[in-house]
Amino acid sequence: MIAIMFSYIFDLLDPGKSRIRSIEAGSFLFHRNDLVRHLYLVLEGEIQLIRHQDSGSAMVLQNAKRGDIVADASVFSEKYHCDALTLTHSVIQVVEKEKFREYLLQHPESTIQWAARLAKQVQDARLRSEILSLKRVSEKLDAWLDWHRTLPPKGEWRQLALQIAVSPEALYREIAKRRGSTARSQ
Repeated sequence: MIAIMFSYIFDLLDPGKSRIRSIEAGSFLFHRNDLVRHLYLVLEGEIQLIRHQDSGSAMVLQNAKRGDIVADASVFSEKYHCDALTLTHSVIQVVEKEKFREYLLQHPESTIQWAARLAKQVQDARLRSEILSLKRVSEKLDAWLDWHRTLPPKGEWRQLALQIAVSPEALYREIAKRRGSTARSQ
């Protein structure tokens, strides 16, 4: 519901202040330390926010899909704190950050909904933080499954490994171990 409401806000803005853009898979929407000038609503595709660590590892901060706003907390930042990479061909609606902020100032009910959206993301981030604090792959996977209920399709397991900060190979071994114990118990 909130995603629909913000799509509506994008539509309400003067068409000269909003535009549609198509981006090929594997392209960057922005990089860490780029100035935040726009807000992006995903109309089609998937865009991932990734923070690269000095150690070379990467952490997924957001998987933005249809109806999601990419790096929405950045509306209050000067610079991006991560990279945004398109995982699939994506179509986005782009609006200037300052125009969006002006709209929120003029529409208090939308500001309350925006705050609710950001509060939900804080809750999700806290859960992700809890998952990342766990030591064993099995614990991380259990916590992730408590949140999502079921494994994603096999082709998305590598992304799941990034989300829970384990190597893809360690995740594959844990899933295989669980499937093996399920088959033996039947």
